[in-house]
Amino acid sequence: MSVSGILVGTAIANHLGYFNTPILILSLLATLAFQVTSNFANDYGDGIKGTDNKGRIGPQRAFQSGKLSSGQLRWGILITSLISLIIVGALLYYAFSEYEITFILLFIFLALFCIWAAINYTIGSRPYGYRGLGDIFVFCFFGLLSVLGSMFLYTKFLTLPAVLPAAVIGLMSTAVLNLNNLRDYRSDKEVQKNTLVVYMGLRRGINYHITLIFMAFVLLLLYVLSQYNNVMNTLCLLAFIPVFFHVKRVSRVKDPSLFDPELKVLALSTFLMALLFYIGYNYFL
Repeated sequence: MSVSGILVGTAIANHLGYFNTPILILSLLATLAFQVTSNFANDYGDGIKGTDNKGRIGPQRAFQSGKLSSGQLRWGILITSLISLIIVGALLYYAFSEYEITFILLFIFLALFCIWAAINYTIGSRPYGYRGLGDIFVFCFFGLLSVLGSMFLYTKFLTLPAVLPAAVIGLMSTAVLNLNNLRDYRSDKEVQKNTLVVYMGLRRGINYHITLIFMAFVLLLLYVLSQYNNVMNTLCLLAFIPVFFHVKRVSRVKDPSLFDPELKVLALSTFLMALLFYIGYNYFL
């Protein structure tokens, strides 16, 4: 999921005539480093709060299974955060000149904010993931910031149409988070991890999930139609074929454990969409 936004932002920049291989490589490495930091932090936060218990559906996490201690996870968070900042430093070196200090400072702030968001999703006395705010943060970081931020690294400007695919990635990423929360509905409710699904209930959570995906498809279709050059631009729409079958299955689920296999379907379909978007707007101009 984290790579998808970088691919889409890069595709938009490339389509506008901006190419830079080091920026692409370093952007991918940076987003993966942020993702690993987030995974360590989520594992640690949910683990020490007792959210990851025997009643949790899905694969066991490192702390829950005893493979990593809380101390090891804390070190993991620290080390991966430092690695993230080092990669971001290299990325900014390639992306901006010494005269673009305002942009450099802005992206340093955004990098620190990304690390803060990764850690505070589940860690702390008032983690935002336990207050129904995870969806907003995922939409902003995985969607808007990932796509528009990576585009800006190449172009040094933004365009209004680019907001559409950025929102698409944000909505699909939010749908993946929501599906995870649907799966964990019962265990989250027991330990008072108040996700949006816990607030809404299972049935409304499913309807919300379908709405997110429908909105993503409509926005992507609007972008394709408004930026149409040739038939290859429509490639990315094909990725929604397995997504629509996914929606049909999800709409019929009554047992939360059945949501778990659908996580991989939706995540891989989103990555496929980003990949086809990249191909459709770069190799067949």
